[in-house]
Amino acid sequence: MRPVYELANVINSHWKEMVRNDQFNTWQLRTLDAIRRCRAASLGGHVDLCTSCGHVRISYNSCRNRHCPKCQQVQRERWIQSRETELLPATYFHVVFTLPEALNKLCLYQPALVYKLVFDTAWSVMKSFAHDKNHLGADTGMISILHTWGQNLSLHPHIHCIVPGGGVTASGKWKHARSNGKFLFPVKAMSHVFRARFVASLRERFKGLEPSFYNDLFKASWVVYAKRPFGSPKHVIEYLGRYTHKVAISNHRIVHVTHNLVTFRFKDYREESKVKQMGLHPLEFIRRFSLHILPKGFTRIRHYGILSSSRKHHILPLLHQQLESYYEFPEEKSWKQISTELLRYNPDACPVCNKLTMITIFNFDRRGPPGPEMTKDLIKNYQCKQA
Repeated sequence: MRPVYELANVINSHWKEMVRNDQFNTWQLRTLDAIRRCRAASLGGHVDLCTSCGHVRISYNSCRNRHCPKCQQVQRERWIQSRETELLPATYFHVVFTLPEALNKLCLYQPALVYKLVFDTAWSVMKSFAHDKNHLGADTGMISILHTWGQNLSLHPHIHCIVPGGGVTASGKWKHARSNGKFLFPVKAMSHVFRARFVASLRERFKGLEPSFYNDLFKASWVVYAKRPFGSPKHVIEYLGRYTHKVAISNHRIVHVTHNLVTFRFKDYREESKVKQMGLHPLEFIRRFSLHILPKGFTRIRHYGILSSSRKHHILPLLHQQLESYYEFPEEKSWKQISTELLRYNPDACPVCNKLTMITIFNFDRRGPPGPEMTKDLIKNYQCKQA
């Protein structure tokens, strides 16, 4: 069901104020501009004709920005399908590494550097515990996904990590974890190591910070949270579907919009995920959303160890063979295939006669769609060519 209110509506209504407001940097404005024009005439589009009943449909192009609430479905499904064929017949675990609130200002000042440190440190911790013979004694892998938001759009940087319940020994054999239904490694120990290594990396990169800043970091609580293991590889895929291409807020969470107030739903995790509503001034709402626009070119989904792109194509087929399971290199599907097979929308289907006879007869640029007379001429030209 199409949402009544959209993030794009809020941005469009206050665009002139935003451009004059020094709260938004150039990259944020560029991203917000793409979102506000997504599937609008200013991005161009195409004219489709049903060769069966003659129905004409005008479709506008998507912005394809990774922060846009309307542009994630196809990318998400394509990514998930690629991961699905790589899953091993093993238990998978879910760990979340969270930065303390004391680091929020540093995240705003140097987001690319700090967020990269989160990834690097989390993998360093995971790899060290995996190599420890007291825990696993093998080389493991990890898929990590960066989220920077809380439910109320506040800054809350954390990464979700998916780790297989086992690893590859030095002899190339698969070794199952000795977890007995619990997580691979002790969470408290991981938390202490994560904090120590992250702070050590900060000291190397930020020479001018006051000693009191680091003292506050050691006083703060560093959360490494281990969720219950996934029941099956299928559950891993379902999880990935919810989290990989998620944006700070979906359009469906926006409840009401006026000139002075944006109301949206959020879950209050302090009260057992109770659903509440929050109202913000539109500029404050957009400012909070902008906190989660990642630096240009920053990779928010990363693969490590035996799941990294440089190793998985060699290691995974061998592991599947050892574990007597089937491995198949993923097939690249077109957006039409994904839309038809997974999103229940066939772009070739006519909305009037339901026949698969819609074809594109004209592409237009950002000057806008053709007028009625030009559209008639296009249809006539197409019909003449087919005669």
